[in-house]
Amino acid sequence: MDISVVIPLLNEDESIPELSAWIEKVMLENGFSWEVIFVDDGSSDNSWRIIEQLAAKNPAFRGIKFRRNYGKAAALNVAFQAASGDVVITMDADLQDSPDEIPELYRMIMKDGFDLVSGWKKKRHDPISKTVPTRFYNWSARRMSGIKLHDFNCGLKAYRSTVVKSIEVYGDMHRYIPFLAKWAGFRKIGEKVVHHQKRKYGKTKFGLDRFYKGYLDLLTISFMSRFSKRPMHFFGFWGSLLFTAGFFIAIYLAYEKFFHQAFKMTERPLFFFGLLAMIMGTLLFVAGFLGELVSRNSSERNNYLVEKKAGL
Repeated sequence: MDISVVIPLLNEDESIPELSAWIEKVMLENGFSWEVIFVDDGSSDNSWRIIEQLAAKNPAFRGIKFRRNYGKAAALNVAFQAASGDVVITMDADLQDSPDEIPELYRMIMKDGFDLVSGWKKKRHDPISKTVPTRFYNWSARRMSGIKLHDFNCGLKAYRSTVVKSIEVYGDMHRYIPFLAKWAGFRKIGEKVVHHQKRKYGKTKFGLDRFYKGYLDLLTISFMSRFSKRPMHFFGFWGSLLFTAGFFIAIYLAYEKFFHQAFKMTERPLFFFGLLAMIMGTLLFVAGFLGELVSRNSSERNNYLVEKKAGL
């Protein structure tokens, strides 16, 4: 199969018929073999009934329904495992992503050799309260990940099948799938300017909390990519540094006390800074040690992605 289109959704019954007809038109015009996987993330409207009707009329349309709302990352992760296309394309269900972009995204994966192509909504139809924080967020993500993308949060992306089968998306990590792909060894990541349309029906399902959650997730994935299999390298280094600094402060104050008799050690603020540094250093070192124990006993400690073998 050429293409699997993955569409997570929540209460989008007004847009599903128009979107499905648009996708079918594009696929037929280009002669693709295809499937569309809708993931109903706990909708309370008629979304699932419409998906069932589409699947009954055309087996290329498939659906997965969650009992309750789990979030976009969970929806993508389940659909990625179910997808069978050589290229997997994700898009939102609100008609802001154009299916007309599908042929070029497919070509960039299959002909240009990209592992992942991310959409870039260069001209956005969003209020300034959304565009300004988004630009700052994307700048931060570029700096921390080293991936030169302008729009990490664009829902319109294309993946080689091996990419989505090699990563696990959880929490709110759907924003950082390019980061997860790079971490898994897929480094040919491209970008395509895509048309961004105004929302035609309903309202956005994301609030302002996605910005601070996004930064927390960025810190998490940045740390995990560097230290998940060697936590002592992080906690042990900073713990040792703090403990050493506190220890030398204690030595200095002891020297001043016994050779100059000029003060009581506990009267100096520096004494408490040194004591705090040694306590924090010890705690960090212990955290690193416990992290190593957890990592070494993990069932995935020796899971490595093997691309090819020869003579085996």
